[in-house]
Amino acid sequence: MRSILVSAAVLFLFSAASAQTLSINIGTQPIWGPVGYDHVEYYYLPDIDAYYYVPQHQFIYQEGGQWRRQANLPARYGKYDLYTAHKVVVNERTPYRHAQVYRDKYGTFKDRHDQQPIRDSREEKYFANKNHPEHGKWMEQNRQGQGNNDRKGRPDNRNDRGNKGNDQKR
Repeated sequence: MRSILVSAAVLFLFSAASAQTLSINIGTQPIWGPVGYDHVEYYYLPDIDAYYYVPQHQFIYQEGGQWRRQANLPARYGKYDLYTAHKVVVNERTPYRHAQVYRDKYGTFKDRHDQQPIRDSREEKYFANKNHPEHGKWMEQNRQGQGNNDRKGRPDNRNDRGNKGNDQKR
């Protein structure tokens, strides 16, 4: 019995420590990213078979048989719309090194336009993103302490249904 309790305590401490290593990075995600994810390392973009690395704000795509990293997509993707294209969240280290796995697994997401981008979300947590259209207003309200008192100066968005990445229109 004692060994079971010790094992359970060790498992609990390990899982608590593991949970703390995954930080929330909503504020650094691009506003074209899909809502519903508190932490994202990479987006896989099935339409163009490329990746976006959130921490360094870089696209990773193939060119001449090599993986290239750039802040912007090359001109050949000029008509690609990041806001409407489907993005697959990948929280794995260097997923492009296993590109065929992602092509096979997520190829069916090509030409899908079923995600709400962060830019269009009315969930308050996304207002912390400095590129969100409501960021300035949200910052001003927090600075002045305005708004609903029991919400500590944050905008009142009780009518928000908490859309988590589906294609529900508002």
